[in-house]
Amino acid sequence: MMKKIIKTIFERFPALAHFYRSSRDIMDQRQPPRKTPWGFSFAGHDAMAFGIFEPEETQVVRRLMVDVDVLVNIGANVGYYCCHALSMGKSVIAVEPNTRNLHYLLKNIQNNGWSNQAEVFPVAMGAGADILHMWGGGTGASLVKGWANIPESYVTQVPILSLDRVLGDTLRGKNALILVDIEGAELMLLEGAKQTLINEPRPIWLMEISLSEHQPAGVTINPNFAKTFEFFFLHGYRAVTADAAAIQITPEIVKEVVAGRQKLGVHNFVFYN
Repeated sequence: MMKKIIKTIFERFPALAHFYRSSRDIMDQRQPPRKTPWGFSFAGHDAMAFGIFEPEETQVVRRLMVDVDVLVNIGANVGYYCCHALSMGKSVIAVEPNTRNLHYLLKNIQNNGWSNQAEVFPVAMGAGADILHMWGGGTGASLVKGWANIPESYVTQVPILSLDRVLGDTLRGKNALILVDIEGAELMLLEGAKQTLINEPRPIWLMEISLSEHQPAGVTINPNFAKTFEFFFLHGYRAVTADAAAIQITPEIVKEVVAGRQKLGVHNFVFYN
């Protein structure tokens, strides 16, 4: 009940909501970094620092990173997976437009002495150059209006570039893991990544794709769920669930999932050639 009351107040008084969030972020940025179980220091997210954030996904990412040269982290947030990659001796390309997240992303990279091993792009990904609205913050910021019931007043503007524009030929001849967590804007990203998709060697992609979770009001099934998988299949990729089961995902299974006749129980998927 209290959360609903606060949400209603913030929706009626956007200036108050902005003041609250700004004050919270300022106080939050004073938190000191903590030593993680993996040996690097980390600030900005307690669960990440204490090693209890996405434990299964973390194992999958670390396992995939063993055989790659570079991590491309799109929606890098405060740098959790970037720090894992850097601690394993991998180079990093991080993409993160949110101001608060960017503060911690830079801080976590610099505090560990990795400043010259990471490239950071403070933009969001899309089909091409643009300026769009982004709703929310933290791990849930999205280019999709109404995502996860984020209030319309919790919005800012972000610059958009395509992934092909950002990467250019950086990945040519390198084994790369492209980690994508961008809250519903996956298809937008892929529309600007046509050259990256056919890079040689082909990258491994680990992408969060929600089916019904966090959809805007009135939307029960992600309208781009099947299209996102089709984009990869058309470029010769195969897909498996990003968990210990590693279930093979085929076009037929995608159709069954969208139709509600089959459930996967996961929202992270690995795409590989």
